[in-house]
Amino acid sequence: MKRSVGQILGRTGIRIPLILWSLAVLYPIFWMFLGAFKSNAEIYRNPWGFPESFSFDNFVTAWTNYNIDVSVFNSLIVTVVGAVLTLVLAIPTAYAIERINFRGSKILFTVYVSAMMIPMVLGWIPLFFLLSDLGLLDNIYGLAMVYAVSQLPFSIFVLTSFIGTIPRSLEESAAIDGMSPYKVLWKIITPLSMSGIITVTIMNAIQFWNEYFMALIFLNSSENYTLALAIDFISSEAQYTNAWGTLFAGLVIAIVPVIILYAIFQRRISKGMTEGAIKG
Repeated sequence: MKRSVGQILGRTGIRIPLILWSLAVLYPIFWMFLGAFKSNAEIYRNPWGFPESFSFDNFVTAWTNYNIDVSVFNSLIVTVVGAVLTLVLAIPTAYAIERINFRGSKILFTVYVSAMMIPMVLGWIPLFFLLSDLGLLDNIYGLAMVYAVSQLPFSIFVLTSFIGTIPRSLEESAAIDGMSPYKVLWKIITPLSMSGIITVTIMNAIQFWNEYFMALIFLNSSENYTLALAIDFISSEAQYTNAWGTLFAGLVIAIVPVIILYAIFQRRISKGMTEGAIKG
């Protein structure tokens, strides 16, 4: 079946802006990858070309001289602890809101959804003093707790949509067999909601790994720096030392895990978000 001129022009009109936008986004990333393998002299001499020889000196310098190794470990702890804590808090809350009929459950769900619309910046100052009073300021575990709380509304919103589609007859049968509500939650509801749980976990992990502003406010010691803060330090140093290759190498170290994670779970993320939207 031949396409009309209008259909061809319509498709072209949609694809050209998308192609241009893709180039505008991907080219700086490609340029950053190339710069990570160049010496500083080569970056100034040939900033847009390929490196004459691929060298890993910038990665070694970033890893050893700028404590990227410690920052990667800190970011990993914050990401894992924050993601797990979010699930521990979000799964029972979403189950209680969706399945347990208690007064104010709908209001509570509305409050959680409304919290998604509130800018997190409004809570930074109160959280600073709260963490200070609890002795968790300049503590990566305190930062992980803040991350978990900040992503609770989104996680509860998504998980509630998934739990709402699970047949109640399964829970009733389990209750007849003598299962407690907690066993029903962890042995029946949680496995059947695994698609939503994985989606939420990946989205939260990427958010925690890339987060910068809260880490800047709540962390002071260089030994507690996350990867984003370490790269910011390299960036400020590069203005005086011209260590641009080292900065590019640090950025590559930070971005590669996110790219790999998203590439592996891209279909599951898209499927999970689509299912959650349809079910909700």
